[in-house]
Amino acid sequence: MELKIQLELDSQRLELFGPADAHLRLLKSSLNIQITARDGSVVLTGEPEPVRRAAEVLNLMQQRILNHRSIGENDIKELLANIAIAKARAERGKVIEVYSHKGVIEPFTDGQRRYIETMAKNDMTFCIGPAGTGKTYLAVAVAVSMLKKKEIRKIVLARPAVEAGERLGFLPGDLQAKVNPYLRPLFDSLEDMMEFGQMRKFMEMDIIEVIPLAFMRGRTLNEAVVICDEAQNTTSSQMLMFLTRLGRGSKMIITGDITQTDLEKGQTSGLIDASMKLQGISGIGFVELQRADIVRHKLVHRIVEAYDQNKSTQ
Repeated sequence: MELKIQLELDSQRLELFGPADAHLRLLKSSLNIQITARDGSVVLTGEPEPVRRAAEVLNLMQQRILNHRSIGENDIKELLANIAIAKARAERGKVIEVYSHKGVIEPFTDGQRRYIETMAKNDMTFCIGPAGTGKTYLAVAVAVSMLKKKEIRKIVLARPAVEAGERLGFLPGDLQAKVNPYLRPLFDSLEDMMEFGQMRKFMEMDIIEVIPLAFMRGRTLNEAVVICDEAQNTTSSQMLMFLTRLGRGSKMIITGDITQTDLEKGQTSGLIDASMKLQGISGIGFVELQRADIVRHKLVHRIVEAYDQNKSTQ
């Protein structure tokens, strides 16, 4: 197999290739492949799997240098080891491959594993569960993994801008400044899964969108993963609008915690409504995560449990 990689860092070849091409020679000996540098590109030749691993390492090396970080032989050995571990785990179907230095994200509980399997099998997945169970994080991880594997062309992350005891209009700044606090948890998940420079590049190229739910109206999204977070704060009409954006070759993931609804009194949650109406439809999966699936700080589990006990005594 022969694979040509165009270099983003032709002006920094020395740092990328290493002194006397030491970095390339390390890749060559570690993976038993041939490497040739030509006109701002690198040509990799050898067995398919080692060539793909070398390409992945070279891309990660470029990302590190783009983010103004130095790179040495020990860093390359660590990248090679991480990729080998990631590949072995992925073959067992227990991990999600992402762009970050972490390499992979693993489910911690049986509920999370079931959630990942449901997302893989269905074009639309609803996930309901308490805070800290990884509903949003794992949905974003699946989306990023599919983007990395070129199974989709776009990620769209949406959230309803519903106030939790505050009025949106009273917040300072323009519309973007007002809605950014509502979208911050989605940015946090993304930043954990890819280098900041790459995330910013994807957002500038419109490959990744993080938007308020209202901005979804009138769109059809093909070859994309579309995530609606905090869906318990949608109305039934908003949920219908969101669900009908699904296009060819796309997946939708809808997440929420029905115990933390911020809708006005008397409004029905679109998440609860859809979960009742769409049961039994082929291609739509439902997952309910429990307190046992909470993977944040151990106090989160105790806090959720205390509030649940208090509700049951009222």
